[in-house]
Amino acid sequence: MVTERIYIEDKDHPKEAQLKKPAEILKNGGLVAFPTETVYGLGANALNEEAAKKIYAAKGRPSDNPLIAHIADFKDLPDLVLEVPEAGKKLMEAFWPGPLTLIFPKSRRVPYGTTGGLDTVAVRMPDHPVANALIRLAGVPIAAPSANTSGRPSPTTADHVCQDMNGKIEMIVDGGAVGIGVESTIIDVSGNEPMILRPGAITQEMASKVLGQEIRLDPAITSGPMSQEVKPKAPGMKYKHYAPKADLTLVEGEPEAVIGTINRLVKEKLSKGFQVGIICTEETKEHYHDGMIKSMGFRAKEETIAHNLYAVLREFDDLNADFIFSESFQDTHLGQAIMNRLTKAAGYHIIQTEKEKTL
Repeated sequence: MVTERIYIEDKDHPKEAQLKKPAEILKNGGLVAFPTETVYGLGANALNEEAAKKIYAAKGRPSDNPLIAHIADFKDLPDLVLEVPEAGKKLMEAFWPGPLTLIFPKSRRVPYGTTGGLDTVAVRMPDHPVANALIRLAGVPIAAPSANTSGRPSPTTADHVCQDMNGKIEMIVDGGAVGIGVESTIIDVSGNEPMILRPGAITQEMASKVLGQEIRLDPAITSGPMSQEVKPKAPGMKYKHYAPKADLTLVEGEPEAVIGTINRLVKEKLSKGFQVGIICTEETKEHYHDGMIKSMGFRAKEETIAHNLYAVLREFDDLNADFIFSESFQDTHLGQAIMNRLTKAAGYHIIQTEKEKTL
């Protein structure tokens, strides 16, 4: 298969003429990668079970890992869901369109091939002009997980999509680099108590404020890998995700101890002939001197770290790193999403440091 790539000249005001062809591909059961404000999505008709199967095949994605249906208008929601609980209404009003996915009881129209066999459906209304225009033109809800090989770092540019999907899908819509850089927050509103299944740019604090109650995190977010017998209710819960090719280790503790530990571990690996990378921040990069050093941004501006996270992981792939050692981040606000992605990318391999002399 030859993958066509089209470039959107003005991503804030995309021309309908440029999006007619990808919209037709989606409507007719094909696969199209396109930008959203979070990451690039791999789109297919969410109501077409055979189209959904193509997504799983192209990504190498386990079939029990549910897909998110993307819509462009509130009027499209009733076709997908049985009911909209009060918590869902409040969150939709506050954060749609935007980087928030909500899980509802599904309608009969949504095939189990889209939901991973579940009686619930995940729905999002993206806040990206290209994504919204494309969904409207297609005239159907679009199932769109991240446009990468399953388990790999998610794509934040069209070039990243090409690395994983070239020759596997019909088209890539190139709308430039995305804004946020990590996937949407997922909140389950299908049960008695709303629950966060995946942290993102809509933080636990933001959602709790809207609902007037504290929303809990699903235990699977913090307790380690899910059992193989459990069906995940949302993407990113069960399987290893976001991982670079190198062996990634997170190092937690006081800043001085973290820096000292990373420097020591890097020297040990380099002495054995390995290619070694360091993930740090602008505030700490001057304290590292060996290995391949990549800053993800400023700790004082967590959005810069989220924006650069996947790009940095992919850079280390390009550099053929064997091992990567990463600083950890605060597990609150947007840092909660950053640590969720890094922890899964590391396969829960975390070193707790003791105080060391450094600096």
